[in-house]
Amino acid sequence: MALLERVATLVRANLNDLVDKAEDPEKMIKQVILDMQNQLLQVKTQVAISIADQHVLEKKLQEAEESERQWMSRAGIALDKKDDPLARAAVERSMSYKATAASFRQQVEDQKAQVDNLKSALLRLQQKMAEAESKSDMLIAQHRRARALGKATEASNAMGDNANAAAFDRMKSKVRRNEATAQAQADLGGDDVNAKFAAMEKQEEIDRLLNELKSKRNA
Repeated sequence: MALLERVATLVRANLNDLVDKAEDPEKMIKQVILDMQNQLLQVKTQVAISIADQHVLEKKLQEAEESERQWMSRAGIALDKKDDPLARAAVERSMSYKATAASFRQQVEDQKAQVDNLKSALLRLQQKMAEAESKSDMLIAQHRRARALGKATEASNAMGDNANAAAFDRMKSKVRRNEATAQAQADLGGDDVNAKFAAMEKQEEIDRLLNELKSKRNA
């Protein structure tokens, strides 16, 4: 069926190749996962429907087999009553249900095979989707690194080695000047703060000694 063919196409897909060939790998990998999720939902629905159909066929098979046994039993009763024509009719009816049962039996086997195929496809698709989800971040990150490296290389080639060296030296000198200025400001600010704390501590010591002296004199 077309559904299984679409699932098989997704399962066979090589994620690494898809990312390498895509103009927008991040968009592509998200689309692949979305397609898998949609197909997964369809397969799950089809599995449920197929299982329900299998149960219906099995029920009809049981009914046909039971009817076959019932009419054969009636044929026996008719023979006991010495009614051969009625017995013959019952046997004929039993044979009809036997043929019906054989037909349902084959349908049940075919339906079981279809259910097994759908379950197998569902499992493979679930595994492939788990693989895609686990690989998506890694594949996208790899592509971004490769793209960034390519752009850096292009920029380096466009500027040339001398231009790069000169730009680097200018930047280094600017950084050093900024660091020196910041350090000087920090040192000046630190000295001012230290001086204030020293003055404050000196005044506190003076106040303490003065209070001690007053206490002694009052005593």
